[in-house]
Order: sequence, then C-alpha cells, then structure tokens
Amino acid sequence: MARHGFAVHPLAPGVKTPPPNCGSCAAGAHQPHDCPCHAEQGWCHGFHAATTDLHTLQQWWSTQPGFGIGIACGPSRLVVIDVDTHTDRLPDRSRLLPGIPIHDSVDLAGLSSGFDTLALLAAYRRRPNPCTDTSTLRVQTPSGGMHIWYCMPRHTPAFKSSSGSSNRTALAWQVDIRAANGYIVAPGTRTTAGTYQALPGARTPAPLPLWLTAELTRTGHRADTPLPSKPAAPVPPRPAHAPHVLTTLLKEVEDCGAVSEGAAFSEKLNRAAFTAGGLVQSGYLDGIETRQMLIETATRARPHQPRRNAHIVETGMRAGSTRPIRPEERT
Repeated sequence: MARHGFAVHPLAPGVKTPPPNCGSCAAGAHQPHDCPCHAEQGWCHGFHAATTDLHTLQQWWSTQPGFGIGIACGPSRLVVIDVDTHTDRLPDRSRLLPGIPIHDSVDLAGLSSGFDTLALLAAYRRRPNPCTDTSTLRVQTPSGGMHIWYCMPRHTPAFKSSSGSSNRTALAWQVDIRAANGYIVAPGTRTTAGTYQALPGARTPAPLPLWLTAELTRTGHRADTPLPSKPAAPVPPRPAHAPHVLTTLLKEVEDCGAVSEGAAFSEKLNRAAFTAGGLVQSGYLDGIETRQMLIETATRARPHQPRRNAHIVETGMRAGSTRPIRPEERT
C-alpha cells in the first residue's frame, strides 16, 4: 500500500493496535514528533511512525513477519467511515444524528447500529447510502462492522477523527471517523478475531462525496475549525422567497453546460457565489447547504474541473460574506 502513497505502520501480531514502544519511549519522556527512534527506523508511537519508505517497511516486517498493517489516515489523506455494530443501549434520539432533530413521530424500532444511523443520515439528505457505495474501497471487519474508505485532494482542509459516542464531535451514533491523528486497519490483516476483508467493488478509495464533506464540516470535523463551546443559537425561519434570489444566477451557471467554452462560466459562478455569500451572511440561507448547491450546479456544467469549481465557490462566498444582502430591501 505504501507504493500507492499510503503511510504504513505495523500493528502488533494478532491485534489491531500498534506494537509497544521501546523502553525509552514507553517512559513518556518526549513527544512523538521528537522521537529519536524514527530516525533509526523504529516503529515507536504507533501511527506517528508511519512511512512510505519501502526500505524501512521491509526492515520492520523482516523483524516481525507477523505484523498486521495499519494506515495513518492523516498523511495518507484518507477519511474512513468506521461503521460499528456494538450492543450499546440506544441513546436519546437527539444523539443519533448530532445537530439533526429526529421528531418523536419517527419510529426507531429496529435501529441498533451504525449501519442504521448512517442509512438514516443518507436518507435525510436524500443521498446514496455510503455502505452500498461500490465505487470506493469497503472493508468488512471481524466484528461485523464496515470501513468505508475515501480520499481527500491535497488542496482541501484536513478532517479530524471522532467517535460516534462522543458528546462533542460525532457524525452519527456508532459511526466513527478515522482521519487526522487516527489510523485504520488495512484489508487482509488477520487478527485473533478474524480477517479484515475487502468487499466486492472498488479496491481503491474514491474521493469523499461532497455531501459527506458538508456533513463532516457541519459536525465540527474540520481540523482547522474549532467547535463552539456552547450550542449555537436556533436559526430563525428564513423567508420563503430567499432561495429565488439565486435562481436566475444558478440557471446561468447551469446553462454553461451546453457550451464547452466562451460562456463566461467562471464569471457567472463567481457572481452566484458572491450573491450566495451575502445571503448566507444575512441569515437567509444556510452556508453548508448553499455551498453544496453551488458546487453541484457547477459540477453539472463543468464536471471535469471539480477543484477549480470548489475554489471559485469558496472565494466567491467568502468575498460575498463581507456585503450582506437583504432581498426585502431590494423590492
């Protein structure tokens, strides 16, 4: 896997945890980034020792052929959705999908695992269930769970790891996120509990879907965005006519799809993003939903340049946020 750019580190034989540190490192006298063992090709401090250097990896596995394979998600630019099937007691419905209220009328009978909450989140957003996404690498765990692997482009912000049982940063109950400062067990690794097996479908990670990028941002997983210390104030109802302010501009962007060049696509997308940023700043639109709407519209018109589309949307909305727009003042 190192040949594909994944940063590899060993797992102790038969388990899914890294091997113990040496005596000096076990004493905790230094931080992982100051570890002298790494310069001497040591594997101390778990995923902090991960490397793509084939010579080092060959030396490690020659020393202990029984090692399992761990992948450090941060340096590998991976975001892995870890779906659990623990027998935990069902929590209060407010914790099933953090930040998304589930009405008392919704029947939760039979909901018992991360498979259920992830499917519920996908259905709520009207998006495909990641558990059935055959376009990316999916791995069945010995406990009956699933690891869904996605990759992040180099220019995008990093996401941080989380536990589905966390009271602060969580995507869904019994759904963990393995990203920066985390690692994942590679398919083919054998433990005393069983083997991590790749499921039918793709054998490499696909790019993280835009809607999941938005969800991870919404739930505080951006490594560069600290969570608020207290819950955000309720968002007031938005005027029903607010989305129509963008309709004409979005239509102009989408119409560019019929013209391969010379349609002033970038200018039109920037204008729409700038307007959207002003509406978001005034509280008329939700930032995450609007950003996703803009990117999806741009993708339909120019599907071959996702990075440029995202850049135009981000810079346009950021500029527009400095000039709030209130539609009622224009009528």
